Amino acid sequence: MESAAPVPVSGGGVFQPPASSVVPLDFGRLRALVSTYLRAEDVGRIEAAYHFSADAHQGQMRQSGEPYISHPVAVAEILAGWHLDAQALCAALLHDVMEDTHITKAEIAERFGRTTAELVDGVSKLDKIEFQSQEEAQAENFRKMLMAMASDLRVILIKLADRLHNMRTLDHMRPDKRRRIARETQEIHAPIANRLGLNSIYRELQELAFKHRHPMRFRVLSRAILSARGNRREVVGKILAAIEERLPQWHIEAEVRGREKHLYSIYRKMAEKRLSFSQVLDIYGFRVIVPDVQTCYRALGALHGLYKPVPGKFKDYIAIPKANGYQSLHTTLIGPFGTPVEVQIRTPEMNHVAESGVASHWLYKEDEKTLTELQHKTHSWLQSLLELQSTSGDSSEFLEHVKVDLFPGEVYAFTPKGKIFALPRGATVVDFAYAVHTDVGNRCVAGRINSELMPLRTELHNGDQIEIITAAHASPNPAWLSYVRTGKARAQIRHFLKNAQQEEASTLGERLLNQALRPHGLTLGQVSTFAWDRFLREFTLATRRELMTDIGLGRRLPAIVARRLAEIQDVESGRADVVKPRPAGAILIRGTEGVAVQLARCCRPIPGDPIVGIIRKGQGLEVHMHDCPQARKLRSERDRWIDVEWEPSTDRLFDVTLKLLTKNARGVLAKVANAIAEQDCNIQNVSTDGEQGTYSSLYITVQVTHRLHLAKVIRGLRTIPEVVRIGRMRGDQK
Repeated sequence: MESAAPVPVSGGGVFQPPASSVVPLDFGRLRALVSTYLRAEDVGRIEAAYHFSADAHQGQMRQSGEPYISHPVAVAEILAGWHLDAQALCAALLHDVMEDTHITKAEIAERFGRTTAELVDGVSKLDKIEFQSQEEAQAENFRKMLMAMASDLRVILIKLADRLHNMRTLDHMRPDKRRRIARETQEIHAPIANRLGLNSIYRELQELAFKHRHPMRFRVLSRAILSARGNRREVVGKILAAIEERLPQWHIEAEVRGREKHLYSIYRKMAEKRLSFSQVLDIYGFRVIVPDVQTCYRALGALHGLYKPVPGKFKDYIAIPKANGYQSLHTTLIGPFGTPVEVQIRTPEMNHVAESGVASHWLYKEDEKTLTELQHKTHSWLQSLLELQSTSGDSSEFLEHVKVDLFPGEVYAFTPKGKIFALPRGATVVDFAYAVHTDVGNRCVAGRINSELMPLRTELHNGDQIEIITAAHASPNPAWLSYVRTGKARAQIRHFLKNAQQEEASTLGERLLNQALRPHGLTLGQVSTFAWDRFLREFTLATRRELMTDIGLGRRLPAIVARRLAEIQDVESGRADVVKPRPAGAILIRGTEGVAVQLARCCRPIPGDPIVGIIRKGQGLEVHMHDCPQARKLRSERDRWIDVEWEPSTDRLFDVTLKLLTKNARGVLAKVANAIAEQDCNIQNVSTDGEQGTYSSLYITVQVTHRLHLAKVIRGLRTIPEVVRIGRMRGDQK
């Protein structure tokens, strides 16, 4: 495997991570490397950063017992292999000084410039902030790092080089710490490297993470490949010779390289397809590098004429590049003795991008067209990170959304005008709608897939043409979260629902507080600006709206807020006594309030039922039937009880489940359905417990407008001779 670092990681064959990659401390090798492409004054700045870092880390040692400065030098060497600029190399040498020493960001800015200081700050962890858990700390660190990356890509290149060297020297850590770091690398750092097209870093991080996360499996598989190598060498040599002979016959000038597949990719194939090692035949692959794109397709024809291709295994990443800019033709051939052989065909420019991804910007500046397209793709992804950050509630949610997008599949869907969108495997019509535009996603109601009308949850396949159907008053449904696959769709749906909940909670909070103020002789309109300002300062709230939202969501009790507002008002007005109120009016319930007011599922009240409101923390107002057992359990928390009444006129239908005990006779269900329909009532659902001797239990969910409507339905059912007993069910239980 090739490595981005100047020092070879391994000679050939199976990748074996080095036990230690620590460089000499004399700075000579790094100086010689950067001198090949940087000016003398830049080399001088890098050397000054080296001495500054060495002084700051003086006396600090790594777990291996080597001086700590060896680590920043190794990180800088990896970056120098990509020809990064002096600012990035200075930041690499200084990347741990803010974390591990007394040096501040201001000092770095003064000595090495503001840009270098910003890069160091972007890489540094947030050690000075206390977090509730390791997971929260990790999430916030990645949020900060990815946000810094969105403004300067060099941040993530330094971080990846830092992680690569730490993984190379992980043997000196405790086993539990090795496993934790390896898992983090596998879940975050390796996918980011892949997303940025840093293929060599991606492969090495995967391999090292596999080694430290599953050391026994790594050793067993390594031995198996070594023993199999001798048996298969003859086959590989024969294939290589055949390819090198065939291409000149087609007048194709090419460089052909044979390679063994990486250990982790073999392991993953065994795990996913449940194969033994002996069943994994295609552990060898070939790379054919030709001068231009036209020759790529000619070479493909030559190879398909040499060996039969495996149907369905051809992929054209030249016509449709991967999201990270990767381009190549992939095909699998049946070689001698039935051995499957994977072949990649690409140009030298494509090979540069495949190996170094966005780092090609520094390493191969002459390939402007390819790099411009790659930079555009990367910029689009970084912008999507900023969008995810703005719509995510907290760091953990942000990290969850980013993780979703770091494991893309290979589903390419088209708009009716032919624009291509790359989506993860399993993506749905909703994911496609949000990929087109956030407003399209928020207003989508259905989609046409290849001109056929399909529901929103339909999964997409390669080559599907999608037309999104929208409606002006449509809005995201919480159920979408159960099947969307992209981070953008998930974040935007949550953001919309959260805003909608806060809007409704704020309105409800005003109603609740107004009611709670009446016993104090006040209304919201009578509370003075002085009282509001003092109250908001006392409770460190930014706005009245924030207070109303907290009340509506049950985070603050309206009675306590009202009491304190009245006290502050009394101080201002100088009144000796509070004016005694008129009786407080009840909150009117329509049943259409939304997420801030919920009808309890345990008793499912309908208009006409005696009801009581209970404020549930973080959930808003929950309306129960007065005799609901769940409500009775909360009688000790009287501060949370609110007087509520049904609004005289409601314009929605309410679900009620009835249990009917009926005689087993032909046509009973038809009679029941007819009796319900005669009362202008819809049936939502019907189920049965099956036969119980001569009787059966029917569970019928009907939609009624109020309690009197339900009474009419029940009276109509009682006229059926076969109906023995009728009861109204509470909640979902039977």
